[in-house]
Amino acid sequence: MARVLIVDDAAFTRRMLTDMVGAKHEICGEACNGLEAIEKYKLLKPDIVTMDITMPEMHGIDAMEVILDYDGNAKVLICSALGHRQKVLEAMKKGARDFVVKPFQKEQILDAITRILQ
Repeated sequence: MARVLIVDDAAFTRRMLTDMVGAKHEICGEACNGLEAIEKYKLLKPDIVTMDITMPEMHGIDAMEVILDYDGNAKVLICSALGHRQKVLEAMKKGARDFVVKPFQKEQILDAITRILQ
């Protein structure tokens, strides 16, 4: 069981991810923007972070880069809309471990987390 930090600006998506991921893993926290994600990462030290790309305050890719500078072993799963394909590719080049495209299914999320943790 991994400790997971859920990061998305939409409360509905955070709730949905919490329900999906919480069935197999511990949800250690949530964040609604990139700045909060960085603070929560440092405080909670999760095993994995699900990260949206487009958020207020600080985008997910920028937050991921700060988290990776802080902890080079951080595991980030990008969860973003198909319309952000170029941004997803950018995130993968900058250190994201995997990605899932919104709207996603429970098994897609859980499979991606399993792959990242192996």
